[in-house]
Amino acid sequence: MQEPVITVGILSGKEIGFSFPKEFISSDGIAICGIQQAVYRKGKICWQEKEYDELSFTPQQDTSSFFELQDVTIGINFHWERKEVQRFKGELKIIVEDDRLTAINIIPIEDYLTSVISSEMSATASLELLKAHAVISRSWLLNKLKVANGKLKVIMHPDNTANFELSTLPSQLIKWYDHEAHKNFDVCADDHCQRYQGITRASTPQAIEAVFATRGEVLMYEGEICDARFSKCCGGAFEEFQNCWENVKHPYLIGQRDSKTETRLPDLTKEAEADKWIRTSPAAFCNTHNKQVLSQVLNNYDQETTDFYRWRVCYSQQELSELIHKRSGIEFGKIIDLIPVERGTSGRLVRLKIVGTLRTLIIGKELEIRRTLSSSHLYSSAFVVDKEYKEDEKEIPSRFILTGSGWGHGVGLCQIGAAVMGEQGYKYKEILSHYYPGSAIEQQYK
Repeated sequence: MQEPVITVGILSGKEIGFSFPKEFISSDGIAICGIQQAVYRKGKICWQEKEYDELSFTPQQDTSSFFELQDVTIGINFHWERKEVQRFKGELKIIVEDDRLTAINIIPIEDYLTSVISSEMSATASLELLKAHAVISRSWLLNKLKVANGKLKVIMHPDNTANFELSTLPSQLIKWYDHEAHKNFDVCADDHCQRYQGITRASTPQAIEAVFATRGEVLMYEGEICDARFSKCCGGAFEEFQNCWENVKHPYLIGQRDSKTETRLPDLTKEAEADKWIRTSPAAFCNTHNKQVLSQVLNNYDQETTDFYRWRVCYSQQELSELIHKRSGIEFGKIIDLIPVERGTSGRLVRLKIVGTLRTLIIGKELEIRRTLSSSHLYSSAFVVDKEYKEDEKEIPSRFILTGSGWGHGVGLCQIGAAVMGEQGYKYKEILSHYYPGSAIEQQYK
């Protein structure tokens, strides 16, 4: 197997601004340099007064060549969303997609990975953490490419972002969000796949070394490349795959403590145990306030979030009812209660019952719950709810307090926990065996 070349969707819009500091060659043989703009018009790409169905730009042999894209949105629908100018190595391709233009970066997978681990975390992270992240990012991507080449059939929501679990009960709406929706490129550049920002942020010698030292290495389980998921902070306990996405159990993505203690993880699928777990602060690798360690994992925009192991969010009745209506498109009236129906192995809610004065509905899975209860994304679905009432109104709560645990879905590698392990002297293979028990490392290409 040779090193794969992949396609990464960067941004879409009616217009795309880009520039070439050094000479690139267009697909119709034009040598080009400087500031450029492509515009969507009647199903075509308009560039330099010509129309194209597809347009690409290839760098000359100079390996230092790069292109810039204007107004790239990072953190789409998350609390750190913003636009910035980004730089990329490799080839630029522009296509027409759904009445707009999409910019795609074509790049060898190892160059892509150097950026991913620098974008997902600070490139100043420990070498062992960066090695571990290189292996799981490579594994996740090659697993996705294999699934795509195998033409996996999935039931897609009309907006091409969600899968539905069609319930026989009209009172349930269960959906999950995954990565098979991209039709014209392998992965997107944002957090919904893997955070990729080209060479916008400097890749240190350690990041380059981590990718080089693990070149071609992937996690395997019983002859298959692992679907190596990861999130920012598990909250002290790992979640299982089937509780966040399709109902498939992966033996290497199991519920356990994020620590080396002999103490067994409580059964957090039980409400009383989950309540106790979330309201306390159990010892775990990711239970840290060490700023030096956190700075390895959290880029500046992530550090705007200071509470991640345990957190608290408060809503007034008006705020919550309006938020749920806006985010779900369903009118519940005033919210009477938020009732846990099903929890996963980390205490994350898989199904939540929303009780309103006008209707009651059970929603899931974890990301749908997080989307519904926040203007961006709630940090996680591992939370418990307290209600407050006004003296003259005992039927309808005036205030809801959500006390929660962790940041993200909690499946697979916990980035903050892995950073702590790296600081404590664990090697990357030990980190990977902790977060993906039963897996093995194999080199797919040299």
